[in-house]
Amino acid sequence: MSSPQNGPIVIAGGSGFLGSSLARHLAAAGHMVTILSRHAPKVSGPWRHVSWDARTLGEWRTALACASGLVNLVGRSVDCIKTPDHQDEILRSRVEATLVLGRALRMIDNPPPVWVQMSTAHIYGDPPTAVCTEDSPPGYGLAPFVARAWEDAYHASVLPTQRQVILRTSFVIGRDRGCGGGALNRLKFLAKLGLGGPVGSGTQGFSWIHETDLNRLFHRALTDESMRGIYIASSPNPVSQCAFMRDLRRALHIPIGLPAPAWLIRLAVPLFLNTDPDLALYGRYVISTRLPAENFEFDFPDLSNALTDLLAPEPT
Repeated sequence: MSSPQNGPIVIAGGSGFLGSSLARHLAAAGHMVTILSRHAPKVSGPWRHVSWDARTLGEWRTALACASGLVNLVGRSVDCIKTPDHQDEILRSRVEATLVLGRALRMIDNPPPVWVQMSTAHIYGDPPTAVCTEDSPPGYGLAPFVARAWEDAYHASVLPTQRQVILRTSFVIGRDRGCGGGALNRLKFLAKLGLGGPVGSGTQGFSWIHETDLNRLFHRALTDESMRGIYIASSPNPVSQCAFMRDLRRALHIPIGLPAPAWLIRLAVPLFLNTDPDLALYGRYVISTRLPAENFEFDFPDLSNALTDLLAPEPT
């Protein structure tokens, strides 16, 4: 089997913004990368694509054999109106993909020795002021329910011999490279329209992480034998929604951001942005206590520097 320091990595659900960013990072570090997804990424890159439906077993399972690590990112986007059908898809996409990966691992020789699982910091719910850490209890509502089911499916699927790492990830800010730049692109658009002010109270937590730091965390989880268990993947400096938009306006050199009361958000967001208004009206402050204890240093711990980096022309 290849050394985890430079061996092949499989990314399940790797065709979108997060997966393609991670794949580029791992390839630059010397890994061969295979992306499992229904459709090939929209842009070409340093990876091999293998098609699967994220639900049933197939020949795709051979991609897992002799890999040095598995990353699971599969999950329908939550950036949508939460109809009953969408809620079902959000849950089933995560659970079914995780369970079928577990079934595939039990059918191959030489499965990957480590499985790094994506999860969400939304598992803590939306406490208005409390700062959540890895030791905080789960919250209530759809997102915490989905997150618990996702992690339960992982624990039921991972092999006893595999090193297990779960990254509870916050809002990821990154560049647009043809696969989208996450929700940052939408926030930039709103700020340029003059709508980059406080939403509702503006005090709701806005925990975030730069894509580079998230990629570094995944890479470390894949290659560092000491990383085990649950980690919060978020900058050590969460801000309020109002502060996030203020820093974004400054980075874009936009002086004014009009406020939006909660009633207007509930009315306008489903109509004009086709998504859930609660994504804007609620939030959480999360900070990892494990990462600093294990000497992980963020390249972009502060929001202003992170936005300056992401909004500058990409180095060639």
